[in-house]
Amino acid sequence: MNNKIKIVLVDDHLVVRAGFKMLLAAGDSVEVIGEAERGEQAIQLYQELQPDMLVMDLSMPGIGGLETIRRIIQRDSEARILVFSVHHEQVYVSRALAAGAQGYITKNSAPGILAEAIAAIMAGQQYVERGLVKGGGEEQQYTGYHAIIAGFSAREFDVFSLLAQGLTVHKIADQLCLGHKTVANYATQIKKKLQVDTTTELAHIAVNLGMTAR
Repeated sequence: MNNKIKIVLVDDHLVVRAGFKMLLAAGDSVEVIGEAERGEQAIQLYQELQPDMLVMDLSMPGIGGLETIRRIIQRDSEARILVFSVHHEQVYVSRALAAGAQGYITKNSAPGILAEAIAAIMAGQQYVERGLVKGGGEEQQYTGYHAIIAGFSAREFDVFSLLAQGLTVHKIADQLCLGHKTVANYATQIKKKLQVDTTTELAHIAVNLGMTAR
């Protein structure tokens, strides 16, 4: 009888998926039964394969990681989802957990952390990599902005993050598979909520919240 934990890996980079697949294969308790490169595929695979857990990135084309988590949890409140991301900032951790993920680790974490996180979540526990949730310094001065961003919808948060990284509306539209006017409307709503007029001001807020590099 196969008692291995069945995993679906979700990441838009083939090399990343291959690396994590090899890492998981090093043990004898996990089996990767499917791979997806975008959220829409992850939802379909989850329904078809009914894995024990999804191990997934947040940043990917299409509906994005946060919206993927939300939709899967809407369909199955018992779904187990572990996020592995390049983002280590508190706002990403909070958004992922609020969407329904049970765990959050970074892609540069020690190899044993992935197995530890999977085991904890399978045991019904929440797992957040140590050191991820931090505060202090300039971030505390931006508590008001943090609260506003925490209230963004999953799509607003995706657009905000990409605007803060310097992407144009057209590039964001292409990456998220949305219409240009739709993204422009999101950008307008985001600026209105944050009471700023320019993308430069958005980027400044993101920097001071630790969401992007200085």
